[in-house]
Amino acid sequence: MIRPLISLLAAVGLAASPVVAQAPEYPSMPPVGTPKPFTLPAAESYTLDNGMQVTLLRYGNVPKAFVGLRVYVGNLNEGGDVWLPDLVGQLLREGAGNRSATEIAEAAAEMGGGLGTSVGVHETVVNLPVLSEFAAEAIPLVADVARRPTFPQSELERVRANLQRNLAVAKTQPQTAAEVALAAAYYGTDHPYGRVLPTDSQLAGYTIDDIRRFHRENFGAARAQLYVAGQFEPAEVKAAIEQAFADWEPGPERLSLPAEPRPGPRVLLVDRPGAPQSTIRIAFPAPVIGTEDDLGFRVTNALLGGAFNSRITQNIREEKGYTYSPGSGIGFNPNEARWTFNADVTTAVTGPAIKEVIGEIARLQSEPPSAEEAAGMRTYLAGIFVLQNASANGLIGSLATRDFHGLPASWLEAFVPGVLAVTPAQMQSLAREWMPLDKATVVVVGDLDTVEAQIRELPELEGMPIERVDPFAVK
Repeated sequence: MIRPLISLLAAVGLAASPVVAQAPEYPSMPPVGTPKPFTLPAAESYTLDNGMQVTLLRYGNVPKAFVGLRVYVGNLNEGGDVWLPDLVGQLLREGAGNRSATEIAEAAAEMGGGLGTSVGVHETVVNLPVLSEFAAEAIPLVADVARRPTFPQSELERVRANLQRNLAVAKTQPQTAAEVALAAAYYGTDHPYGRVLPTDSQLAGYTIDDIRRFHRENFGAARAQLYVAGQFEPAEVKAAIEQAFADWEPGPERLSLPAEPRPGPRVLLVDRPGAPQSTIRIAFPAPVIGTEDDLGFRVTNALLGGAFNSRITQNIREEKGYTYSPGSGIGFNPNEARWTFNADVTTAVTGPAIKEVIGEIARLQSEPPSAEEAAGMRTYLAGIFVLQNASANGLIGSLATRDFHGLPASWLEAFVPGVLAVTPAQMQSLAREWMPLDKATVVVVGDLDTVEAQIRELPELEGMPIERVDPFAVK
């Protein structure tokens, strides 16, 4: 039965001649348009008598509202008690007012959302997205969590155990070792910016009394800013805010603890015997947010390593295959900022990878990018900014950044035109000014038996002090 079928197919030319599918013809990509300006929706901002700041922003068409409370309390306030604010933040949602953790979660779910808390270097955040009809009801729940946490003793050990696991895992990661070494060298361990992790004994020693004391001494209306964005009834929300927050004691003023960065030149080596990869960090000082060089340097960062099609990514990922996901970014603190490049590269090419990264910085310093390349980076950065503000949550984040740094009300709307005005010559000039090698801090975590010789042989690092460090040594 099979042979006659084959013969028949051959006779009609189906068996002998493969069918060749023609590649479809796709239309050419349309040209990239000019980025649209960002226009901040009308907002109402006011201050309660106790000093708490409020911003209301009716925004979008989706029937949801986003309630976000920012309290200027974080790791900056911890003194020597590293991660005590993190423990406080985790326990905020374990019981508040007359509700247990389960009852808090159920109340949030009944409003169509989920309550979350987080702690950063400068802020503790309580967020609750809800359906629009429950916006006013969400306010007192957020207030209870921030103002009246019960800090149940019964939950402390479970929450602490979670943080202890996180700490133990973090210490096994080369990326953590690089961050700890970089922060300690750049800021010094006398400042909270330079203390990334607690010791095991520190985390194990915090008591419920320590947690309650920290909250009592640091949380108050004078350090708080409440944002409500989305669709809601303003009169109802304002009444709920007055009811929930007007009697909150002001508490202390926001803490100011300026850092004194200590840029390089320096090279720090962390041994990780047998590691198949090396983790690299390269850091330089960066312009303070809102200053004249800020937006230009952001475009410069996008060109170097901040965008997926950046020069460094094209070089050491696409062309040479040294790494999978290199990148760079700018971290902003009050009156200070830092540019950091990071990558995990194959051990055997650690030195060559550093050489290429420094070479890309030097190339930009020696000649400006083409008009086309610069325009692409400007468009990318402007587009990302508009997209991130397309949601109520994203818009609250941008408003909170503006308010945290004390930037003018016009800062958000000035961002896109400011980015689009950056010229290739400015990018070259900013790379020269802010990224001289004598300000570089280079950190490498890897198998030093293989890596150290590569580092020491790089002419780009000639004359820089090179030191082996143990980032997890108890100070």
